[in-house]
Order: sequence, then C-alpha cells, then structure tokens
Amino acid sequence: MQNAEGTTVDLYIPRKCSATNRLIQAKDHGSVQINIAHVDANGTYTGAYTTVALCGFIRQSGAGDAALTRIWDEKQRTELKGQ
Repeated sequence: MQNAEGTTVDLYIPRKCSATNRLIQAKDHGSVQINIAHVDANGTYTGAYTTVALCGFIRQSGAGDAALTRIWDEKQRTELKGQ
C-alpha cells in the first residue's frame, strides 16, 4: 500500500520465488535471497547486482542450482537482445 506521497507504508512485503513465481511466505525458513554482483571485463565489481529469491520448495527438491543457472542464463539472453 502507498500513501499520498507514493511511499510504501506496508509493514510486510512478500517476496516471490524467481524460479516458480510462488509467494514466499514469512514462515518459509528454507528460502534464500541471493545478490549476484555484476562485474566488468576486468572482473571489477561495478556496484550493480541482480537479486534472485528461491523458495524452500525449490531448494528442498534439489533444483536450486539448476534454477539459479536457468534464471541467470535467461537474464543474460535478454540483456544481449537489448544491445
């Protein structure tokens, strides 16, 4: 919810799993949020990052590595199309 000035005033904003688009509930203690750093050609951190959230269901089923790789590959493909 936003107030008249456009500031978010909700106490809790749920996250969505990047792999399944499920809402990550507050009681899902197996979920993780990972920030992937962007680096330049020399391997220096540029100050930008991409956030990926994975729910506990994906991690428990053993598909976390594959999901993270798929999400990152899709992001790289869309960035290359834009150039």
